[in-house]
Amino acid sequence: MPAVVARTFAALLACLAALAAAPAHAAPDHASAMFVFDEARTLCERDGGALWGESLCGPIMIVDPADRTVVANQADPGGVLVERDGAFVGTLPPEAMLANTRVEWSGTAWTQLLWPVPFEPALLRVFLLHEMFHRVQPALGLARGEAGNRHLDTLDGRYLLQLEWRALARALMVDEPGARLGHVTDALAFRHARRDLFEGAGDDETALEINEGLAEYTGVRLGLARDEQRRAFAVYDLARFLDAPSFVRSFAYASGPAYGLLLDAVDPDWRGRLGTDADLGALLAAAHRIDPAHLGDIAPRTRHYDADGALRTAEETRERARRERLSAWRATLVEGPVLVLPLAKPGFQFNPQTLAALDGVGTVYPTLRLTDAWGELVVTDGGAALVHADRTQATVALRPGGDGRSGEGWTLTLAPGWALVPGERAGDSTVARDPAPASPRNR
Repeated sequence: MPAVVARTFAALLACLAALAAAPAHAAPDHASAMFVFDEARTLCERDGGALWGESLCGPIMIVDPADRTVVANQADPGGVLVERDGAFVGTLPPEAMLANTRVEWSGTAWTQLLWPVPFEPALLRVFLLHEMFHRVQPALGLARGEAGNRHLDTLDGRYLLQLEWRALARALMVDEPGARLGHVTDALAFRHARRDLFEGAGDDETALEINEGLAEYTGVRLGLARDEQRRAFAVYDLARFLDAPSFVRSFAYASGPAYGLLLDAVDPDWRGRLGTDADLGALLAAAHRIDPAHLGDIAPRTRHYDADGALRTAEETRERARRERLSAWRATLVEGPVLVLPLAKPGFQFNPQTLAALDGVGTVYPTLRLTDAWGELVVTDGGAALVHADRTQATVALRPGGDGRSGEGWTLTLAPGWALVPGERAGDSTVARDPAPASPRNR
C-alpha cells in the first residue's frame, strides 16, 4: 500500500472509531438540520452538475423515524410543511415511506434522510451525495429493476465475491500500473467465475451495482477532495461490508466505488457509456482489453488471495449455520401456520445487510417495516418475515393460541376497515376488508 493511502486509511479508521464512541444526536434539531442542508448545498454546488451532467441540488427532508417529524430545506407543493427559521417543518403521514432514498411526497421528489445522520465529515459527505444522487437517478436513466441476488448467500457465491473484493482492494492500494492491472485482472477472473457458476447472476448483480453502486461511487467521488482519500474510503467500503449478515443486497455498496474509481483512472469518459445493459466490470475489462472468459483456471489466483484457506473455512462454517437457519425459516414461514399479507402497493423499510434468500420461495427479512392498504407490519430482532419472490404476498409465523396480531418478533396494526379472516390453508390467517355495515333501511 502506498504510504499516503495507508496514512489516509488509518486516519479514516481513527475518525470512525471516534464517531462510534460519540453520543448520538437525540433529535433533528434546527441547528443540526441547517448544518446538513448547508453541507449538501456546498457539495452539490462545488460539483455544479459536472459528474453526471445534472445538478444534485434539490429538495431534502430529514425525518425522525420515532415520530415522523420532518425538517426540510424547502416548502412542499402540497403545503403540508410550515416555514420556521429558514427551514420547513411538519409530520410525515403514516402511509409515507421511511428510508434513506428518493421519496415522492406532497407533490415533489425528495432526498429523504433518516435521523440520526453521520456527522463525521467524510461519512456525512459520502452519505449525503449517495442519497442526493438517488433523487436524480431516474432522470439520468440509471434506475434498474432489481432481482434477488440469492446466489450471494451461497458458499461459492460469497467466497468468490470476497476474493473479488480482496483483489479490488489491492488494486486500489497500489500505484504501479502493472501491479494494479494484475489485481484488476484477478478481480475480473473471480467475477466471471461466479457469474459463470450461477445462471442469471450477471443480470442480477449488474442491476444492483447500477442502482446502489453508482450512488455510493458518487458519494465517494464528490464527497472527498483528493484521490488518495477516495481510494482509502473505497477500501474501507470493501472492508466494512464483510461483517454484513448477508451480501444479497449490500454487496453493491462495496463494489460500486471500487469499480468506479478504477474506471476513472483508466477511462475518464466511462460514465457516458452507461447504457441500459451497462456492467461496471465489463467496462473495466474493455478499458484494459481483458477478456475474462479466457483467463484460465482461477485456482492459482485463489491461492494468492486466500493462501491459508482461512476464508474458505470460515465460509464453510457459515454455510452450515445458514442451512440450519433456512430450514427453521422454511418450517415456520412456509410449512407452518402463517399470517398471509397480500401486497398491492407495499412500502418497505429494512436493513439491506440482513436479507437472506429462501431458495425457491423468496427473501427473508429479519427486520422490516411493511405498509400497505391493510395497515402496518413491524418485524424486530428475533422475528422474520418472508416476502415471496413475485412480491404478491408476505408471511409471518403465527403463534399457537395467539390473537393473530402479534407473534415472535412481529406486530400487526390493521387500518380501519380491515380485519383478520381465515386463510386458504387450515390454520392460516389473512387480512380482508370488513363487510360494509348494513344500512338502517335493511336492518
